[in-house]
Amino acid sequence: MSEAQQRAAVAAEVRKWIGTPYHDTADIRGVGVDCGMLLVRVFVDLGLVPPFDPRPYPCDWMMHNDEEKYLGWVKDNCGEVETPGQGDIAVFRFGRCYSHGGIVTAAAPLSLVHAYAMSRCVVEEHLARNGDLTKPVRKVRFFSLWAEKRAS
Repeated sequence: MSEAQQRAAVAAEVRKWIGTPYHDTADIRGVGVDCGMLLVRVFVDLGLVPPFDPRPYPCDWMMHNDEEKYLGWVKDNCGEVETPGQGDIAVFRFGRCYSHGGIVTAAAPLSLVHAYAMSRCVVEEHLARNGDLTKPVRKVRFFSLWAEKRAS
């Protein structure tokens, strides 16, 4: 599969999860998922990254921990990019570290699918329309499976 086909497959796969209820540490489409396990399920189930399971983790780990667990999972498989494309990952700072993410489904306008606790389910939305995720404190960063990984 070409890169363009892989990117399109990622966007198509993550859209299948829209409407799935938000549930911490779950990963069953139509039943429950959180933002981290959504990323795992899409990329692992498509065979784009080797299988891994970051669980168990407490639902509020980012509020009392400086360890960049979520960002570490992303960086293990992706390189950081300035401009995201379809199938790339957007990560956001919540609490003390990066702890929320979604998959970019369109670059212009920038849209993503994410399991969002405030929406209580997996949603697709234009990032510019989400007043919470566009706050400067969220410090959005973008990562791509198709970008070169750099040493930390």
